[in-house]
Amino acid sequence: MTHITLAVTGSISAYKAADITSQLTKLGFEVKVLMTPSARKFITPLTLQVLSKNQVGLDVMMEDDPQRIEHIDIGKETDLFLVAPASANTIAKLAMGLADNMVTSTALALPQRTKKLLAPAMNTKMLEHPATQRNLKLLQDYGYQIIQPRDAVLACGDKGSGALATVKTIVEAVKENCL
Repeated sequence: MTHITLAVTGSISAYKAADITSQLTKLGFEVKVLMTPSARKFITPLTLQVLSKNQVGLDVMMEDDPQRIEHIDIGKETDLFLVAPASANTIAKLAMGLADNMVTSTALALPQRTKKLLAPAMNTKMLEHPATQRNLKLLQDYGYQIIQPRDAVLACGDKGSGALATVKTIVEAVKENCL
């Protein structure tokens, strides 16, 4: 069975993680969900726990089992690491190698062979900012495949690029990388 780690970050699109989790689970993938503190302001861990049938990773400093170092062990078990939605903040942290939460710590602990997908979701100006573009390029250099955001009317009311790719597009990218 293929092990998918879904990393959910602080974006209004975080609610779509429920549908992503549900669809991947129905396809027979083992899904482990990790959340940043900001993601928990948009969707509850319980929703993703019920859909994935797994405990949700929330706090890198919370080690319930003394026989495991959770973020290291998750990295070892992961066949594909998917960040969806990927906020500008988390993209910057991943590009700089910061490890201050469960998502970023696990990402840094991934073996080089692990496939990595990233689906950005943010305001158009944030997406187009040179720092974000540089960070996305760095992540590609590190082996991340970028699932391009859509053009749409965004949550803020602006129209442009930055909307999370469709759930169908994300699920298809996972399937393509797991064959």
